[in-house]
Amino acid sequence: MTDSADSLKALYQSIVLEHSRSPHNTGRLEEPSTSATGHNPLCGDKITVFVQADGDSLTALKFEATACAICTASASIMTETVDNRSRGAASETIRRTLDAFEHQRNLDDLPGDMAAFAEVCRYPSRVKCATLPWQTLHVALNENTTTTTTE
Repeated sequence: MTDSADSLKALYQSIVLEHSRSPHNTGRLEEPSTSATGHNPLCGDKITVFVQADGDSLTALKFEATACAICTASASIMTETVDNRSRGAASETIRRTLDAFEHQRNLDDLPGDMAAFAEVCRYPSRVKCATLPWQTLHVALNENTTTTTTE
């Protein structure tokens, strides 16, 4: 492994550990504008994302999860990344993130700490863990259903 690959792997492990041990923005919102639940049957991850919006602006974003470290860390980073953005900006960030993982390209351009998750692409079954929170938020913001699954 090259020094660059070693440093990316170390960064990935550090970020996943930090966000999985002390996830940010966990819990329920008392009166969310919208919410959605996602499930990854392969891993057993289950997450509910709660969104509070004021007009076009996302003013609060929280999640509850019974999930693996990768899913929990991804959800924690997601809430920090899209909170206090417009719906359009949040939707564009979600689209770019999901596209990067699906096509395994532009991974270095992922928002915030998500760039460290490029390492996950080496383990295809774990990509679903990393993307489940993002898919669930997409459903909460754009769909007429309140549940999603990785299958």
